[in-house]
Amino acid sequence: MTEPLVITNPAVAPAAGELRTVDVFLGGPGGGNPVPLVADAAALSSQDMQAIAHATGHESAFVLAPASADADWRLRFFVPQHEMEMCGHATVGTLWALRQWGRWRTRTARVETLSGLVDIEWDAAAERVWISQPAVRTEPLPDEARRRIARVLGLPDGSLPEMTNACTSRVKTLVRMPDVAALDALQPDFAAMEALCASIDSTGLYPYALADSSATGEPVVAARQFPKSSGYPEDAATGIAAAALWGHLAGTGAIAVGSAQAPVVCTVRQGDAMGRPSAIEVRARFAADGASAGCWLSGRVAWGGRA
Repeated sequence: MTEPLVITNPAVAPAAGELRTVDVFLGGPGGGNPVPLVADAAALSSQDMQAIAHATGHESAFVLAPASADADWRLRFFVPQHEMEMCGHATVGTLWALRQWGRWRTRTARVETLSGLVDIEWDAAAERVWISQPAVRTEPLPDEARRRIARVLGLPDGSLPEMTNACTSRVKTLVRMPDVAALDALQPDFAAMEALCASIDSTGLYPYALADSSATGEPVVAARQFPKSSGYPEDAATGIAAAALWGHLAGTGAIAVGSAQAPVVCTVRQGDAMGRPSAIEVRARFAADGASAGCWLSGRVAWGGRA
């Protein structure tokens, strides 16, 4: 493998093969999730991309020419151990970077991923990227599976909170905790995580708790992400899981959604228990006839340097 070039000024438009890093879904000092990205990965093989993700230790994004005439770019995503179909924070971060480099100038765009086409919108006022996710699909879990999940999370004997498998781009297992303190106190058995998730057809556990929203008047949810087999035990910000969580909560009436004219933005706080505060914004996406059509994801992005 030819090592990608790394330069010190990320705001300068990159040449082919240059590796840059952005921090995505920033929710406080030291927060967000790093995304190493290569804006022109045409010369990199799949093995090269996997090696970069393994070396950086983070979800990494690679920009390629689209195979579909309906897309502006094709994105591939790798975590340290394997390729992923879709990565929310990497898509947000990559499109933000392309905007800064002048490679994306229109209000909307579309990217091709292994999970399908993703619509993109640029919010000029907030200087943020919004990406689409489809409507959520949910499936209840039997009590036997819930008991195994409770054991892996270290919940008290007999404690079986509400649990649901939910999916927009990939399945996450939502586990409702009584409050944020209980969420932050979780100490999972990470050694058992991969086998557990495989047994329930999930790519990770996503315990959550409704948080105090009095400051903004809009819903706030705290969450933690324990992935199945990404190469690290906990994730600071997970857009795809936040989209699945939002869809579940909106579908059950647990949070307000608003209307096409006045959408309600829900903030999913993640990473606080890791000391990497992150904030993922989610709002409803409406079709032309006003019907719900999934959701939009966004968050603050900045040039990074941890990877």
